Amino acid sequence: MAISINQKLNTATTANTVSFSGEGKVLAKPDVAVVDFSIVTEAATSKAAQDANSEKSNKVTDFLKEQKIEDKDVKTTSYSIYPQYEYPRYGGVPKIKGYQVSQTIEIKVRDLEGVSSILDGVVTAGANQIGNLNFKIDDPEKLKAEARAKAIADAKKKAGELKDQVGIKLGKIVNFSEGISGYPVPIMYEAMSKGMGGGVGGGGPSVPAGENEVIVNVTITYQIK
Repeated sequence: MAISINQKLNTATTANTVSFSGEGKVLAKPDVAVVDFSIVTEAATSKAAQDANSEKSNKVTDFLKEQKIEDKDVKTTSYSIYPQYEYPRYGGVPKIKGYQVSQTIEIKVRDLEGVSSILDGVVTAGANQIGNLNFKIDDPEKLKAEARAKAIADAKKKAGELKDQVGIKLGKIVNFSEGISGYPVPIMYEAMSKGMGGGVGGGGPSVPAGENEVIVNVTITYQIK
């Protein structure tokens, strides 16, 4: 039991205090997966590359709708067009030989049971680069509040035990502090990186989500009557 007593005598108002620490732990499983993937296409002209990219993007979007991924959970995070150059062997001015269009899409998957099949499906539909798969807690503040409540209850229990054991009377709370450790951080999973035209076979990769521990430590300081 961590207890700190601070006494200041001969003051107009008593400044005698006693502090109690408490700890609260909450185990949390991630409840949402965030997947980043890209659709990369190349063609001789910018328009042809964009049209080809749009066709693949539409197929991917249709697939996600079939999987009941809501529109609010699908967003394009980047879209770029790059000229592809051909460099003469013995110097000279490089020439544009075509264009590459890259569209990166981020989705949230709320049904973690379906993550593997969705990874497989978006590649089959046209995505050819899968970035990071990020498991996280959608509402971490709720877990933090739950751990804090446990920590406060733990500190108050210790205060009650000491009060009964040594016969002191506790006054009002004059200070409160808290610290957080083990806060739920995203669990990164390098899903895969496919080249042009690559795909995922065998029903998709195994993607364990893991578990986080949220720990909140509090210190409550009381006046001693």
